[in-house]
Amino acid sequence: MSVRVAIVGLGWAGRELWLPLLREHADFDVVAVTDTEPAARAAFDSALGIPVHATVDALDPRSVDLAVVAVPNFLHAQVAAALLGKGISVFLEKPVCLTSDEADLLAAAERSGGAMLLAGSAAPYRSDVGALARLVPELGHIRHVDLSWVRARGIPKAGGWFTQRSKAGGGVLFDLGWHLLDTLASLLGPSAFAQVVGVTASDFVNTGSWSAAWRQDEPAAGAGGDVEDTARGFFVREDGVSVALHASWASHEALDVSTIQVVGSAGTAELRCTFGFSPNRRPQSLLTLTREGTTTSVPVPDEPIGNEYRRQLDGLAGILGDPDNRGKSIGEARTTVRVIEDFYASARSVRARHAVPAYQ
Repeated sequence: MSVRVAIVGLGWAGRELWLPLLREHADFDVVAVTDTEPAARAAFDSALGIPVHATVDALDPRSVDLAVVAVPNFLHAQVAAALLGKGISVFLEKPVCLTSDEADLLAAAERSGGAMLLAGSAAPYRSDVGALARLVPELGHIRHVDLSWVRARGIPKAGGWFTQRSKAGGGVLFDLGWHLLDTLASLLGPSAFAQVVGVTASDFVNTGSWSAAWRQDEPAAGAGGDVEDTARGFFVREDGVSVALHASWASHEALDVSTIQVVGSAGTAELRCTFGFSPNRRPQSLLTLTREGTTTSVPVPDEPIGNEYRRQLDGLAGILGDPDNRGKSIGEARTTVRVIEDFYASARSVRARHAVPAYQ
């Protein structure tokens, strides 16, 4: 039996990503969509024959098994908690929550409604990340991981909710950084962080020429952004592994490049690729293994851009059907949001001491 799905939010992710992927997947049947904006509802293709609602109040657990929630960040916890509380399971786009208090809210709603929260995080489902993961056991004791996602020009919708701290929670750290932290957990397993040091910068966020033109976002009228476009941090996990993270929406680079390097006692594996949908990307992924001064290339399966989102859906119905998975996603999200909170606290402390002109 197909999983009956409602899509909540008809922004770019809901409209251009999840709607077509869910409609073409054999495991799912899209039975409703919702959006609070009248213009978004009016623009929805009525020929698809899918009912359109103004709020999630119209969704009923007797006719909806799963809600795919793709609304602005500040609404994630509120919308997901309302759906979970009425017994509808939720697949929630990252970031799952913006604070530890929101994590508590979601955990309570999941328990009270008897539904399940699932977290959307596609990067670990990339075939090249999977190839890297298969090398990790060959690297001996893991000592250090470098995580980097640096765009050349990729600031989302200048002046829109993505660049408003009150609505997004933060900037690139909540956006690209969350993907990097999820990828880290997929490679090494979950772990809390014992030490977190971070700094941020906002050199590009209010300069229109550095926007993500490939998203086809129109600049929003009104205030500029008040979030960081670059985040650099150094962490130590409780299992002793050190982690360096660099996430940037914009830079002086020519291409958008994502790099993951895993350093172990028996070797170093490095993946260079481009996460996400930007066309300004490396032509192909490069995975290497270095041992005792010799570097060899490791074959990486080729796949279409965005295929990781399709692959994530492949196992989703099975995860939803196993009650033992209840609570897992919110536990992982709690760890991620705590390290982000500690990162921002560190960045604020640095600015307070040295009057560094940068956003949170």
